[in-house]
Order: sequence, then structure tokens, then C-alpha cells
Amino acid sequence: MRGTLPLAIGWRFYRARQANSFISFISFASTAGIALGVAVLILVLSAMNGFERELEQRLLGVVSHGELTGVNEPLHDWQKTVADAAHIQGISAAAPFIQLQGLVQKPGGFQGLSIVGIDIAEEAKVSTLADYMTPASWQSLATDENHIVLGQGLLDKLGLEVGDILALYMPNKTAEQGGSLGAAKSHRFVISGSYRLGGELELSTAYIPLRYAAELLQMDGVSGVRIKVDKVFDAPGLIRELGYSQDQYLYISDWTRTQGHLYQDIQLVRTVMYLVLALVIAVACFNIVSTLVMAVRDKASEIAILMTMGLDRTAIMTIFMVQGALNGLLGCAFGGLIGVALALNLSSFASGLERLFGMTFLSADVYFIDFLPSQLQWPDAALVITMAFVMSLLATLYPAFKASQIAPATALAGR
Repeated sequence: MRGTLPLAIGWRFYRARQANSFISFISFASTAGIALGVAVLILVLSAMNGFERELEQRLLGVVSHGELTGVNEPLHDWQKTVADAAHIQGISAAAPFIQLQGLVQKPGGFQGLSIVGIDIAEEAKVSTLADYMTPASWQSLATDENHIVLGQGLLDKLGLEVGDILALYMPNKTAEQGGSLGAAKSHRFVISGSYRLGGELELSTAYIPLRYAAELLQMDGVSGVRIKVDKVFDAPGLIRELGYSQDQYLYISDWTRTQGHLYQDIQLVRTVMYLVLALVIAVACFNIVSTLVMAVRDKASEIAILMTMGLDRTAIMTIFMVQGALNGLLGCAFGGLIGVALALNLSSFASGLERLFGMTFLSADVYFIDFLPSQLQWPDAALVITMAFVMSLLATLYPAFKASQIAPATALAGR
């Protein structure tokens, strides 16, 4: 009983704080502040995890993890490169592609367009592009005809529909081979489908059949090979290992050069928000200090009586640490529940707010997604709750120590 007595007294003091309305208000403010900080921090970390997931699964599912492209000439023996890639542990697949550049006319001028010639049988091994278009659109790229699949955002921008004819202006063969730039030549394509991915890629990239692209450029070979790896962060090393093993001079590129800024931005926002919200929780914990300091002054005579009855100074410290810890525990519990609930339903909650207020949080014209993603990771939630509770516990040390230093005679004399 003696070991649990300080805990029982601390619980009673915590419940009796309602007698002083001002102390009660500050105690509520500290609990609410901790709860708000914990909830928002869990929500922000979940949103950042969601952005990372979408970057890896959506954008890096379509954008290649790495590319090997010929220097000043096509890659003639791309089958050997694909075979070599299969022998490197960590590389899961490789596929050929042909890269073209062109201009399409839009209201008010022209827009640059990157055209990629693909073989759907090989492309399916390295890309999830087929997931973002209809089966009919995907199969239209299996022919050797002048079919083209555009992003839905670009179709809307150009005022075109599937089945329309698209005039594409491309440099002539002399310019493609590095000679003098002649007049651009117009090529007509049938828009056979569209894809919806969001972001800049949807507005600037189109796909055509690989065989038709080779015929169009009169190319013996392909522009390069797209590489898919098992772990995206291993891509730079693996792509270089494959590139250095080839006989032909090649340009070596990986996703960290083309899309790495997105990952760095996500990590920067995560770090900044973590620090800011941790400081918010720390400020809320300072309210615990204020609450306990006033509680110590209010309970000075009770502390003196307890000490004269034989309670030691360690037990007195425990009493007030229990009071502060209960504030922190309550704030962590409520904040954790609210944060987890919001994180699990963030996408639908954000969509509801967009419909309610007629606003858009993320525009597909700017970002690579048009919705607010979320992925709750329980270790993150546990870390946030533990950090907040430890900070609230540390905030109790000074007031609890001051309570243990009260002189019983002095406190009782002034009663």
C-alpha cells in the first residue's frame, strides 16, 4: 500500500483540481494542446507517407526507374542489353523504347510533346501504364499503325477526343541525326485512346506503337532501354552497373535525376513539419508546468501535512508527477485516437471538403496526383505518442521537485 499511496494521492489531487477553476482551465488547455499536436503530427506524417507511396507506385510505376540511351546513334542490339539486365540481381525487367519530340497546335500557339514508342508486351514488364488507360487504348499500341494515346488532360486542353486526327510536327530525319535543322514535317496520328495519371506527365507525354515509331524515323534499333528495379533507391547503382557492362557508349540516367526533387521535397516537408509540431507539443507541455506550479502553491498545506505524517520527498515528487503525467496521457490518448481516425480517412475527408467548399487541394495540372493521399504507419503513431508523453513527463520534474522542497513548518505556519 505504501508504494501505491503516492499514486492514489496524485489521482485524488488530479480529480480535485476542479475546485480551482483557473487551474482547471490551464490543465484543460495543456491537455487540449498536447492532443492537437499529436493528432496533427500523426496526420501530417501519414500524408507524407501517402505522397511517398504514390510517388513510388503511381509516378515511378510509369516513369522508368532508369534508362540507357544511345549516344548519337540508336541502340542496335537492345536484346543483349535486356539479357544482361536479367543477370544483375536487383533488376527485375528491361524494355526497349523509342523517344521522339514534336509539337502539337493548341489554341494560342504550339506545345511541346514527348512521344514514346513502346512494345506493350515488353512495356508491361517495366511499367504500370496499362493501369491508367482502358484495355482498348492499351491494345491499340500493339499495332504498327499511326495510333497515339494522349493524356486526358492534354486532350481536354487541345479540345480533342478519342478518334480525332492529331497533326504532330516533328523535326525531319536530318535534324534527328544531328545534321542541320530543316523545316518540321507534319505527321498525322489517330487518337486511339487516353490515359489518366495526373501531373505534368499527362500533359506532356504521348505513346505510340514501337514498330510505327521505328518506321517513322527509319531507325534500325531503338533509342534505349527502360529499366525496372526491385527497390527504387537501389536504381542509381544498378543502372550504372548495367551501363558500364555494355560495349556501346550510352547515356545513363535514373529516376533520382528526373523525379528526385519530388522525393526531396517530401522529405523536407516531413522534417520541417515534424519539428514545428514537436515544438507545438512542447509549448503545450509548458502549460503542464504552469498547472503544477499553481497546484503546488494551492496544495502547500496539504503537502506539509503529508510530510509530517511520514511521507518522504520522493513520494511528494511522485504525487505531482502523476498529476502531470495524467494530463499528458489524456492528451496523447485523445490526440492519438483523433489523429489515427483522420489519417485512415484523410482522402475521403479531403474529397468531402472539396465538394463542400468547391475548392481543389491538389491540381492535376501541377502535382502528379489530384487527391490527398494518406498511409498510416503504426510505428510513426507510436513514436509521436511516446514522444509527447515523455515530453509531458519531463515537464512535471521541476514543479514536482519544488513541491518536495516545501518546509512543513513554514507551510503550516502560514496556513
